[in-house]
Amino acid sequence: MGNQINDYSRSQALLERAKAVIPNGIPGHFNPVVQVPEGTYPCYVDRARGARFWDIDGNEYIDYMCAYGPMILGYQNEVIEEAVRKQVANADTCTLASPVMVELAEFLVELIPWAGWATFAKNGADATNMAVLIARSHTERRKIIAIDDGYHGCSPWMQALGRGGISREDHRETIRIPWNDLAALEAALEANKGEVAGLISSPYHHPAFKDNELPEADYWSGVHALLKRHDVLSICDDVRAGFRLDMAGSPNYFGYTPDLSCYCKAIANGYPIAAVVGKNALQGAAAGVFQTGSFWFSAGPMAAALACLKELQRIDGPARILQTGEKLWQGMVDIAADAGHELKVTGVASMPYLRTEHEAGISFHQALCGECTQRGLFLTSHHNLFVSVAHSEADITRSWEIFSDAIKAVNASFR
Repeated sequence: MGNQINDYSRSQALLERAKAVIPNGIPGHFNPVVQVPEGTYPCYVDRARGARFWDIDGNEYIDYMCAYGPMILGYQNEVIEEAVRKQVANADTCTLASPVMVELAEFLVELIPWAGWATFAKNGADATNMAVLIARSHTERRKIIAIDDGYHGCSPWMQALGRGGISREDHRETIRIPWNDLAALEAALEANKGEVAGLISSPYHHPAFKDNELPEADYWSGVHALLKRHDVLSICDDVRAGFRLDMAGSPNYFGYTPDLSCYCKAIANGYPIAAVVGKNALQGAAAGVFQTGSFWFSAGPMAAALACLKELQRIDGPARILQTGEKLWQGMVDIAADAGHELKVTGVASMPYLRTEHEAGISFHQALCGECTQRGLFLTSHHNLFVSVAHSEADITRSWEIFSDAIKAVNASFR
């Protein structure tokens, strides 16, 4: 297997067709405009299996984006696929809910020690919106505190000013504060006494285009002391990290207990489902919140989620992923050092953010990720990466080979 540069001619041709009938050609976070340098990334997948996918030009990739997080056990994992086949042979989207919904809720409540109930949706944004509505209903307050650069979906209250259709009015009830800053949280709570329903935050800070940051040793205990003093709820957005760090949820990994947690991404190995779990005291408020959708009771994804969580628990998936990630990224750090560069790996090794220190700034790391991708190692420069159970020793070794080749090529072009 050589380190040839990939050809994307079919991908580019299809993107041009798409632009005539789809805004941006590919909308949202898969929009190719975020993948720079231009022309170094494919646009369309043909098939996927295990830790790899093949684009429509036939190029093969070791995938460290894992579909932006949903793939955790490997594409086409037979345990998951069999569970889905069995369920949809009976019913999927139907006039009534299926028993698997109850089974999945029971399993989540058993899995997450502090959770008393669970309810389901389709996307992470559905779950975070539902959690906010529950917090507002329970407290009879409106305002929400969130972290600067924290991402919780694409609803107007969350999106940055300047994006299409978003105005200051959408942000009127959202208060932003810095991460790891207890003083800022206390000031926000004092300035808005009796008005704040909840604080929403990921368990650790994983913004785009920036180093990821872990909570300081006393951060979450300090946060919850302040929230308790002001009768404000704690909402964990565990959409991205959930079940990658700990089977009881990421708050368990960092040693705190929220009031509500939101899950999506890896919960069903790629099938569309999200979940909100909460403490018993909030079940009444949750029952009074109306949020639904045409496919929210689809049973196939629920069966996938139940099978995925059971399989991750059986094999201790989070521990395996962490071990793989620590080995993989340390090898890349060493390769970069040998090539004269510092590769910074921040966050948790299961889903870290990578950045190469260089006088050219981010353009060097963007070029490096582009060179890797063109050679079959799919990395992005703007987002945290993901490790899955399916990534093997052979994948690690091959990843190091491609990374070494790519960093030599970038060194030559940046002289």
